[in-house]
Amino acid sequence: SRTKMYLVGAFSRRAAVLTVNCTRKCLFGKNSARTLSSWNLTSKPAYERTLQENWSRKFQGCVIVPSAITQPRRFCTSRAADSDSDDPPEEDPEQILATHLPATVAIPEVWPHLPIIATRRNPVFPRFMKIIEVTNPLLIDLIRRKVKLNQPYAGVFLKRSDDNDNEVVENLTDIYNVGTFAQIQEMQDLGDKLRLVVTAHRRIKIVGQLFEDLDPPQPKAMKLNFPMFNVKMHVTAEEPDAEKRRRKHRVQRLIKQVRNANNDSPTEVETKTLEETEKVKESKRRPLVEGEKQPVLMVEVENIKQEAFKQTEEVKALTQEVIKTIRDIITMNPLYRESLQQMLHQNQRVVDNPIYLCDLGASLSAADSPELQAILEEMDIPKRLLLSLSLLKKELELSKLQQKIGREVEQKVKEQHRKYILQEQLKVIKKELGIEKDDKDAIGEKYRERIKEKVVPPAVSAVIEEELNKLNFLESHSTEFNVTRNYLDWLTSLPWGVMSEENLDLDRATEILDADHYGMEDIKKRILEFIAVSQLRGTTQGKILCFHGPPGVGKTSIARSIARALNREYFRFSVGGMTDVAEIKGHRRTYVGAMPGKLIQCLKKTQTENPLVLIDEVDKIGRGYQGDPQAALLELLDKEQNKNFLDHYIDVPVDLSHVLFICTANVLDTIPEPLRDRMEMIEMSGYVAEEKLAIAKQYLIPQAMNESGLKEDQIAIRDDSLLKLVKNYCRESGVRNLQKHIEKIIRKVAYKVVRKESEHCDVTEESLSTYVGKPIFTQDRMYTDTPAGVV
Repeated sequence: SRTKMYLVGAFSRRAAVLTVNCTRKCLFGKNSARTLSSWNLTSKPAYERTLQENWSRKFQGCVIVPSAITQPRRFCTSRAADSDSDDPPEEDPEQILATHLPATVAIPEVWPHLPIIATRRNPVFPRFMKIIEVTNPLLIDLIRRKVKLNQPYAGVFLKRSDDNDNEVVENLTDIYNVGTFAQIQEMQDLGDKLRLVVTAHRRIKIVGQLFEDLDPPQPKAMKLNFPMFNVKMHVTAEEPDAEKRRRKHRVQRLIKQVRNANNDSPTEVETKTLEETEKVKESKRRPLVEGEKQPVLMVEVENIKQEAFKQTEEVKALTQEVIKTIRDIITMNPLYRESLQQMLHQNQRVVDNPIYLCDLGASLSAADSPELQAILEEMDIPKRLLLSLSLLKKELELSKLQQKIGREVEQKVKEQHRKYILQEQLKVIKKELGIEKDDKDAIGEKYRERIKEKVVPPAVSAVIEEELNKLNFLESHSTEFNVTRNYLDWLTSLPWGVMSEENLDLDRATEILDADHYGMEDIKKRILEFIAVSQLRGTTQGKILCFHGPPGVGKTSIARSIARALNREYFRFSVGGMTDVAEIKGHRRTYVGAMPGKLIQCLKKTQTENPLVLIDEVDKIGRGYQGDPQAALLELLDKEQNKNFLDHYIDVPVDLSHVLFICTANVLDTIPEPLRDRMEMIEMSGYVAEEKLAIAKQYLIPQAMNESGLKEDQIAIRDDSLLKLVKNYCRESGVRNLQKHIEKIIRKVAYKVVRKESEHCDVTEESLSTYVGKPIFTQDRMYTDTPAGVV
């Protein structure tokens, strides 16, 4: 051994070795791994003064309690040595004396250099605990090294912005200047992050930023005095062989990882690794260049002295009010009790001290960050108590509001539950008394009530009874139950045997037809013939008529007038562009969203078996992959087949022989011959000028004035102007274009009346162009007197 020891006096060799090793650990640090190369021990009488000087050099400001031989506290979970460990398995001489070290139980009063931990939302107040998670690699490495050096202390400061997510402080202006000195009670190393349980002890203030050196200078030699043993020694620090072996093992492990990743040769990898290591060390040793940004990891702090205060009546009153408010909050909301148990140590009391009572109130509050930081920075105890009390009063009001809302919601839920129970009990009582039946029985009773006064065919009645029996055996929540119920709803809604009373009075029918339309003598005569035949027979039969002619001659409007003249219900649907047969014949019930065809929907809507059905634009019907709707109309428009019309959804025969079908078309070329053969064709030709003039005077002008709000004394349209309008502007067969021009004239007159440009407008032949523009057609003749041979 290189250690030379000269002992003067009578004492045990083992005691000297223990003392020297314990002293070496305290002076050089736990991980500094130094070896005593030279010990010179001499006696000295004044041992008390010398021992105090040497021990206070390391533990200045601390209270050292030499307890019994105890195990020192571990701050991180130790792992068993394996192949992945940084250090090779070897015997550590420090572990031999680990159970003989004195335990440090007090917190240092002065600790100027601290790692900085920035938090959001809530600061950590003295005497309270908080769980903090660290994920930044730089900060994780720093905290690990500090804990390994038995320096589990950090400064916890609050960020100025709640939106700042960076764990490492980029600039000291990003955090508040006042924070707390915290001790790391527990540290759980999860690899990529650390979970820390910290306990704050006092308020501190940032003095400046520190730049940590990777290799801090260590004392090369030191003089030690041990008066209790009457010993004096000189200690020289030297790096031991164990530390050299550890460094060599780490370098070899790093070389192996880099070589596996890049497939380089061992020599190249070793050269690169050593160069990179030296570059990193040099970069961390160099001073900070002006303008260069470096994260703040270490700061220099100083303790904030607490201002002295007296236990005045004001302080006592504020203290009692804070305690009372905290009790009220905990009573109203049990969540605060759990929060309080997590923040405080076991068996810790803070209510006896007004200083920490303020911090307790602030910790329980959910106030904004600036308000909590103001309490942390306030040094005047009465003011701090007042600030904490104001925050607690806000929390108390919030707790009262939460309790009120909770009571209202609970009361509402109780009332709904009580109402539901009473309704269920009422159902059971009514069922026992026979007053009310089950849902299925009620549904069956409703459907039977619908068909009670109808003349239902026997085949249809048998299907209804079968479906009702099936409904009783189905679950009310099943899909089949809903399908069956919808089917029964359609079956029982049809007007079985129900017919509307027709008008068989020829005079009244003639009056209605003449009042609605001008001209159309052929159509009016055919309808009157239909009424006369029905009057003679005493019964009415369905007919299939087809009105064909140019657009705008009144084919659709005359059908509505016929329905009014016959006192029949009117139903119209257009087949222009229709490509799906299901629109006429319906869908199968097995399809999702199945519905009957248009004819069954017509019967349900009109609630009669003899409506007037207008099938519009029958010449423009389409054809698609879903079928040919024109072929479906063959069954519908055949007198012999529509007595037993079969819809795909209803699936029972329906009698359509009493329905009066009227079809409209512009041309006959696109209508198939079989379909054309089933209809009675009635041609509607265009109107001549005199007919258009009469239609305009009797129908179009009064209708346009009624829609625009003009009165008869505000406008006058002369016959010559109307005739010119018909000949020079509206020469088409129908009157739809004539109606548009008349509406245009009425709108311009209404504009003049509103602007008070004129109270009465007289539309003459000369002023017609100011309302409708230049004429489209002209009547210029080539010859004034027709010569021979010109017709």
